[in-house]
Amino acid sequence: DKEQIEQNIEKNVYPLPTSAEVIKRLSDFDLGYIIGLANPPANAKKYVSAYNRAVNIGIYGADLSYATLYNVQQDVIDNLGAIRTLSNDLNLSKLYDESLYNKIKAQFDNRDTLVSILTDAYSKTYSYMVDGGQENLAILMVGGGWAEGVYLTASVSESGNHVTGFEALMLEQKKSFELFEETVKPYANDELVKQFMKDVQPIRDVYATIGTSLTMKNIEDLKKAITTVRTTLVK
Repeated sequence: DKEQIEQNIEKNVYPLPTSAEVIKRLSDFDLGYIIGLANPPANAKKYVSAYNRAVNIGIYGADLSYATLYNVQQDVIDNLGAIRTLSNDLNLSKLYDESLYNKIKAQFDNRDTLVSILTDAYSKTYSYMVDGGQENLAILMVGGGWAEGVYLTASVSESGNHVTGFEALMLEQKKSFELFEETVKPYANDELVKQFMKDVQPIRDVYATIGTSLTMKNIEDLKKAITTVRTTLVK
């Protein structure tokens, strides 16, 4: 019984660093917010399949973190609205209601607290999906959040002309993806999970060529792959 309880607890734990934790690292570089970089919230209405909805809940979650940690309040509101649009069918909209915005608004000057608030929301979302027997959709949400975090990192890196520290963050995201691959193994035969792994294959191919450091060619190849993958996920 104890082992079963431990397994149940473990499966409900968000398996990677959340997008809020990643964007906190990104915002520490003190580069400006890039307007128009996030997936436009209006796109949420066009995602009707379970696959696109789950992946883009993760993507908008990362965009929400980006707007929150850069204190861009209108984008926070818009991204929360996009997540609610996608999450209605999954009964998750109550996790992204006005009370979450009020918590965020009250802590806009405290980034560590904001990370905790957002991380708690993502963890509850993941746990809710898993408890509802939607483990595959939970995995897609995590994957979408990871992919958008990589995309934002690459984009901000370019605006900062590769300032010191981005290489380490990119390598950490590679390690996160390796952890993600371990996480999805039990769902290897799920059609939606297989589709996601196919969609992110260009990044996997570049990661296969990278060791413990990044060359300029690695970085450029990675940026091209990330752009290709992100375009596929938000279309």
